[in-house]
Amino acid sequence: MADSPGGTVTLLFTDIEGSTRLWEEKPEAMRSALARHDEILKEAIEQHGGRVFKTVGDAFCAVFRDAPDATGAALAGQRALFAKEWDEACVIRARMALHAGEAEERGGDYFGPTLNRVARLLSAGHGGQTLLSLAAKTLAGDQLPSGAELRDMGERRLKDLTHPEHVFQLTAPDLPAEFPPLKTLDERRNNLPVQPTPLIGRGREVAEVCERLRGPEIHLLTLIGPGGTGKTRLSLQASVELLDEFRDGVFFVELAAERDPSLVATTVARTFGLIETADQTAEESVNDYVRSRELLLVLDNFEQVVDAAPFVGGLLSSAPKLRVLATSRIALGVYGETEYAVPPMELPDPKRLPPLDILDRYASVRLFVERARAVKAGFALTAENAPAVAEICARLDGLPLAIELAASRTRVLTPQAMLKRLGDRLKLLAGGARSLPARQQTLRGAIGWSHDLLGGEDRILFRRMAVFAGGRTFEAMEAVCAPEGEPDVLDGVQSLAEKSLLRQEEGPENEPRFVMLETIHEYAREKLEESGEADEIKRLHAEYFHFLAEEAEPELKGPEQVEWMDRLEAEHDNFRAALSWSLGGSDAALGLRMAKALWRFWWARGHFGEGVQWLEQALAGDAAAPMSARAGALSGLANLLREQGDLERARAPMEEALAMYHELGDAAGTAVCMTDLGFHLYIEGDDERAAELIERGLALARESKDEWSIADALAMLAVVATIRDDRDRAVVLWTESLMMSRSRGDVRTISANLANMGYQLVSSGDHEQAELLFEEALTLARKAKDRQQIGLVFLGLGMSASGRDDYERAAALLEDSLMASWEIGDKQSVVESLEGLAGVAGARDKHGLETRLWGAVVALREALGIPWSSIERALHERSLESARSRLDETTVAAAWEEGAAMTLEEAVAYALGKEAGG
Repeated sequence: MADSPGGTVTLLFTDIEGSTRLWEEKPEAMRSALARHDEILKEAIEQHGGRVFKTVGDAFCAVFRDAPDATGAALAGQRALFAKEWDEACVIRARMALHAGEAEERGGDYFGPTLNRVARLLSAGHGGQTLLSLAAKTLAGDQLPSGAELRDMGERRLKDLTHPEHVFQLTAPDLPAEFPPLKTLDERRNNLPVQPTPLIGRGREVAEVCERLRGPEIHLLTLIGPGGTGKTRLSLQASVELLDEFRDGVFFVELAAERDPSLVATTVARTFGLIETADQTAEESVNDYVRSRELLLVLDNFEQVVDAAPFVGGLLSSAPKLRVLATSRIALGVYGETEYAVPPMELPDPKRLPPLDILDRYASVRLFVERARAVKAGFALTAENAPAVAEICARLDGLPLAIELAASRTRVLTPQAMLKRLGDRLKLLAGGARSLPARQQTLRGAIGWSHDLLGGEDRILFRRMAVFAGGRTFEAMEAVCAPEGEPDVLDGVQSLAEKSLLRQEEGPENEPRFVMLETIHEYAREKLEESGEADEIKRLHAEYFHFLAEEAEPELKGPEQVEWMDRLEAEHDNFRAALSWSLGGSDAALGLRMAKALWRFWWARGHFGEGVQWLEQALAGDAAAPMSARAGALSGLANLLREQGDLERARAPMEEALAMYHELGDAAGTAVCMTDLGFHLYIEGDDERAAELIERGLALARESKDEWSIADALAMLAVVATIRDDRDRAVVLWTESLMMSRSRGDVRTISANLANMGYQLVSSGDHEQAELLFEEALTLARKAKDRQQIGLVFLGLGMSASGRDDYERAAALLEDSLMASWEIGDKQSVVESLEGLAGVAGARDKHGLETRLWGAVVALREALGIPWSSIERALHERSLESARSRLDETTVAAAWEEGAAMTLEEAVAYALGKEAGG
């Protein structure tokens, strides 16, 4: 087959019976036999117009346009396999299955429910047997191969739990016709309910559950998770896979409608078909029934009858061959119980989407697409809707119920339109299938089911926890949710976690943090607003995080700065929530003090744009805060604006902060501002005034004995000295700053000084020593998670590699620098990385790329107000002269204009996309 057919196709799946045993017992013989098997099947398929689109181990997946061709290929394959003389110890017998239906073709592979169905049909057969579905039989019609017939095997329930399949066996006079009974649900006693759709994307979880229940140690396995995680469906599919392993069957007991724990035994007895008598209670009759039997008992929705757990424990004590699989939002608490936390479905990162063919492999996305197709024929994942689908799945926490409810809305809403409405998840995600239990027809109903199980104090704690964002520690919960000691937070958190309403994660320094799925969080916020105590809880939350920010502020310059940065990063969402509340009009002065305390964190971790927004909002909305807080906020704003490359806007708040500190008589604050303003002047190209101002700042810092300010001023003076070609003095200043920073354990400043000294050595041609300094600087920057400094060190390493003519490594390092700087919004470093890439492009004779990048750099420097150093300008002029010597003037001018017309974003995309080209 030259191409890959689409639409309605016939699929032929095959695999070898007992292949695992053969590989274990006769690996060499199996290797040789498998090669012959593959040749035989491939030849049979291709001779009948089919195409093998996938092989998995010894399994073949082939596609045909027509069912008669597929049937002919299967028969030819079986005949050839039976005719082959095999090693007596390694006889190959393949089972085969054919099914026809719609399948989606992408990149030569096929997807969709039709593939799931043929795989299930294959699993029902035996080696040497070929099975057809009713659809395949109908399309084959009377065009069977000569001498072949179809034997009606009747309607059978396959192991996907969906509707029964009418199965047919392909027979021929020269092939065996008698096989053991088909491996379908009908062959073992069970009451497993039919499911309307096949399970999607839970293969790993099904395998893990089965593995646990197959082991001799586990007799009770409880699947635990909040409403909507798919516990019931997972338990059903695992039960199907285990059906052949329990001689006396698998029995499913639905307890969702039961409220009285004393009636659980009666419900189980009724499932087994037992009748309670005057002489024997239901519990006794169930005990007698299971005592000697080998069976699997599935107890679904046990949470509201958890007081019946002793009954389950009693069954397990009296029946050694019994296994119990329970689903619950809370553990049963029975001795020997093993818990299995059902995870959300696998999610893509909406910010970094993979190609469509990869995206569709994520279970959450595949579930959305399949359920959307059920209500809107022809729905497909496209480049236009894929980002919205991925974002929807992520914002629904990967919960299967929530995703299915969202997908049902595609009947009237595109994914893009749905995403805009997802702010009110609980309202949007309603209207599930009427055949579902009421609790599963809406997301609110599923979560409300868990909430109704809570006691009074747990309900109070649950709703108060809604004020947090992104997670909560014990200390924070005690301060915000129980300021008077009630409710008991430790007991309450344990209870909520047991009921799957909280999940524990590990925070900085192994401190436990507790998080809510966002869907549950929204429900809790509703309950908080309904309670009438929302304003007070929000105030307590803001006060606690203001206190934490001010506690952290001096530590961000000390030896424990990394640990404090990590702690603030973990609480970043909570700071955002507290700032939104306070600056929204509730307490603007508190918000200003909090923003002022956080600016060094935003600076160190590269949150420049966000920090600018909060500080500008705080400074615009408050006049009552102390002048010292306002001065600190202005100083922070100026530094963040400067890091963004916005020198024009940075000047005014810097000068205003300096005036305020001077008025306050705050020598340390004045010293810092003088140094910052001096560095600003250096960037603007006024080296002489810059040096003068930083010298004054250094003198004030020495007077106030502020070691951090001293080290900072020394480093800034060293930078200025380098630009003024006073390199000996620069080394002395950097060395003093480095020694002082090392004595204080100031990781960020040490890294910055090492990097700056590295730049000095690069400019003098000592690349070997420079790279040693850069590598140490990089290690420290990574330890501090200082994304800006990491980008700057990559830039230095790239320059050093370029200086050693290692242009391939230089390009890779400069690209790393460019991406790191772009991600945090450090525009000046972005431009400097583009310069480095322009120089490397010229050295690699990619003069068109070189000229375009220089055109972009010159225009961007002018637009962003970033001045040239003498070294940078000389590099630019040499590169342009080199390009003109190799390209005609018209080509150079055109390339330059193309680069000059680029925005910053376009220049970054161009550099990253074209560096490998030319």
